[in-house]
Amino acid sequence: MIDDNSGKIVSAIFVTFSGNCRKALTYYQACFGGTLQFETFEGDLQGYTEMPVVSGTLVSDRIVIHGSDLVHNEGRTLGNYMSIYLHCPDPDDRRQLIEMLVIKQKDFLFTNSDDQKLVEIIDAFEVRWVLGV
Repeated sequence: MIDDNSGKIVSAIFVTFSGNCRKALTYYQACFGGTLQFETFEGDLQGYTEMPVVSGTLVSDRIVIHGSDLVHNEGRTLGNYMSIYLHCPDPDDRRQLIEMLVIKQKDFLFTNSDDQKLVEIIDAFEVRWVLGV
């Protein structure tokens, strides 16, 4: 998200909602105001009765919340459903951040591909980062 005062991109919270992202972000919009944007998975996905939200964003004056219905490989458990979201201006910037944050290659949860909108990593302190382009 771009801060109107400084013109810089700022961080936000990322929450894995596991099937109710649209409902949750719509609820938060009622609480905080702001605008919503959703990108959905086009097609059937096992385990989902509705079209899952791949990436949803609520931007309000008070908070920015990014979310998704797609859960981690180990499932949604207490402690792994929140991540630090950081927007990267381009794939090269994201690769540099990954190299700084990740100590071991096994810490990747998803393959780092330039065409992926979101890449999630876990750093040396077990903090989850979602890096978006």
